[in-house]
Amino acid sequence: MFKAAGGPIQQVQESLRRFDADLKQWMRQQSMPVEVALVTATSALQGGVIGALMGTFTADVAASLPQQAQGLNPQAAASLQKAQAFAGGPLLQARNFAVMTGVNAGLTCAMKRLRGGVEDTQTSMIAAFGSGAMFSIVSGMGGPDVATNAVTTGVFFALFQGGLFKLGQRFSKPPENDVNYLLSRSLLHNLGLQRYEKNFKKGLLTDATLPLLNESALRDVNIPPGPRLLILDHIKRTEQQRVIHDSSS
Repeated sequence: MFKAAGGPIQQVQESLRRFDADLKQWMRQQSMPVEVALVTATSALQGGVIGALMGTFTADVAASLPQQAQGLNPQAAASLQKAQAFAGGPLLQARNFAVMTGVNAGLTCAMKRLRGGVEDTQTSMIAAFGSGAMFSIVSGMGGPDVATNAVTTGVFFALFQGGLFKLGQRFSKPPENDVNYLLSRSLLHNLGLQRYEKNFKKGLLTDATLPLLNESALRDVNIPPGPRLLILDHIKRTEQQRVIHDSSS
């Protein structure tokens, strides 16, 4: 009975993985502005839903806060604005989270396209700075000195997310024998083809061999036709984007 129940679940999971991979591949085939806009919109929608759910739990807290900062000293007024930003109702939290997650995802997507698919601490911190700054502006927690507080919040977000990224790298550091497959692993994960990591390692298709990959080499390590086409197309497009970026800089 357990196997029978697990079959449909596995099929649904596999369908979702294929859909996610196909969607990512389609988006990568679009121009950078289109992909960034789509990623920003979908992430903002997800963030808005999460924010609205959180807002339902903080609505009572928001109702208990003073609605006006008049009569308060500057420090107390600033504290009130920050509390209102984090304890607003569903609509307020939906807006704040939509802006924060949308900007973060959009900047991450743009940086990855400009840098040939690389996602590292620098990409993470730039995206976090932008999302923190926009969150400060939209939420109103910056007070009268909008620019300064936007920069301060952006720096805080960047340092926090950069620290988390570094911490994650430290605890997920691959074994020594895997350091030659970092780009290969990133490529396969971006395409939703991480199941073929073992094929790359079995065929010794290290990062140094990526520019040399062809149909025959991928066939020799038993990668099916569909994934082969996706991998080769991704490598081709990444190289074209790198050439365009180098020629424009």
